[in-house]
Amino acid sequence: MTKVIKKKKLRLLPFLIFIIVIAIIVFVCLFVLDTKVKNIIITGNEVLSDDEIIELAGLTDYPSFYKTLNSKIENGIKENPLIKDVNIDRSFYHIIEIKVDEYEILYKREDNGKYVLENKDEITLDSETPYTIPRLINEIPDKKLNSFIKYYKRIDLNIREKISEIKYDPNDYDEDRFLLYMDDGNSVYVTITKFERLNYYNDVLPQLDGRKGILYLDSGNHFRIME
Repeated sequence: MTKVIKKKKLRLLPFLIFIIVIAIIVFVCLFVLDTKVKNIIITGNEVLSDDEIIELAGLTDYPSFYKTLNSKIENGIKENPLIKDVNIDRSFYHIIEIKVDEYEILYKREDNGKYVLENKDEITLDSETPYTIPRLINEIPDKKLNSFIKYYKRIDLNIREKISEIKYDPNDYDEDRFLLYMDDGNSVYVTITKFERLNYYNDVLPQLDGRKGILYLDSGNHFRIME
């Protein structure tokens, strides 16, 4: 008896459909992955401009929304010494929101033109600051700097903006004494631990009837009118 061998028919249609489906999936995935960032929202910045942060983040050309990692954006922005912290949020509509927290700029050193941050780092700026920064006209000893920054930060920003110059001015009785030149023509002597009393500066001014003088907060609370 002769054995009959049956030939298996190759099912081309299901195979072709499978290949087409795979190709479509790959195409869609590549298309989605290449979808660019549609919008960038930046909040929390005062000194750095939106354009500067976008450049630091590597988002200048609005790259792929999905291929651009949050960690890469954060690391790029944190390269700037002004940045204290960064948070990245994403929305479904290919929007990236960047929330930054900048170090405070406390004063500008007159000797080298650098700005001193709250963490004691010194930086240079290409543009003007959006708020008034006082000038330090001499040097604060290293052993006093930490205490100075700690208590100086307790002064309200609206009062700090009235200070035009800071001078470390110790005497025989107080090595923590400073002299502050105000932009209204008055001067203030104050010791480090009493910086917070400056928050009442605006309350004192109406009592002076427009006269100029020196406010002593280092020893008591009295005002001497200039002759």
